[in-house]
Order: sequence, then C-alpha cells, then structure tokens
Amino acid sequence: MGNIRGWEFLVILLIVLIIFGAGKLPQVFRSVGQGIREFRKAKEGEFDEDKPAEKPKRRESTKKS
Repeated sequence: MGNIRGWEFLVILLIVLIIFGAGKLPQVFRSVGQGIREFRKAKEGEFDEDKPAEKPKRRESTKKS
C-alpha cells in the first residue's frame, strides 16, 4: 500500500484528464510546480534562521522641492 504502480498512475492521469480537460492540463501542472517550488523555498528558509534578514532598500524620492 502507498506505492503507485504504472497502471494505477495511468488511471489517475486519465481521471485528471477527464476532470480538467486537455487544454487546462499545462496550466494545472504549472501551478502545481510553482506550489512545490514555493514550498521548498519556505522549507529552506526555515533552516536558514541563523542568516540575518535583508533590510528592504529605501527608494529615494525623485520629487524636487
């Protein structure tokens, strides 16, 4: 239990294809990939607590008096 074999993966992929349609699949996978990247960044940031946080840079006013 817990291991997905080849035919089980194909059945899941077929169900996803039916639900979302072929046109939306790239968008769905792109969103999933972006979520995974954000999760990894957050997880790495959790372990990098000894590094000082960067101060936000001040923008100089271009308004002349």
